[in-house]
Amino acid sequence: MAESGTGEGSGRVSLGSLRPPRGSTHAPKRKGRGPGTGHGKTAGHGHKGQKARTGGHVRPGFEGGQMPLIRRVPKRGFTNPFKERAQVVNLRSLAPFAGREVTAALLAEQGLVAHADRAVKVLADGDAPQGVVLKGLAVSASARAKVEGAGGRIEE
Repeated sequence: MAESGTGEGSGRVSLGSLRPPRGSTHAPKRKGRGPGTGHGKTAGHGHKGQKARTGGHVRPGFEGGQMPLIRRVPKRGFTNPFKERAQVVNLRSLAPFAGREVTAALLAEQGLVAHADRAVKVLADGDAPQGVVLKGLAVSASARAKVEGAGGRIEE
């Protein structure tokens, strides 16, 4: 007697019964296994030359000895690899926090920013909620004016 749920016609799917659709997979090419295979002798690498050798591929960006594009294009300026970009929150997103204290941890808990331990900056898009207190957040000048105009305050 067969176990239930393991046969093909049973309708139940389990990890043990998963199979790829018929015809969707095939055996890999077996290179270098004689002339009858169609991939014998040179094993698909053609005759001689760098790309026929073991390890005979060129590095990315190599242009055959021509001056590479990366060296032809002029370089200008400097990009600081240690720059930390602030996470941005707009005033309109703070509407549910009217009359409350808002911190980076609270914003992360509510899903408005991804990380509580990274810098957060409040921008002035939208209206400021009444009496909100922004604690430990960077605030743009126009957002500061809107928050203070709505009876809120900003604490460092």
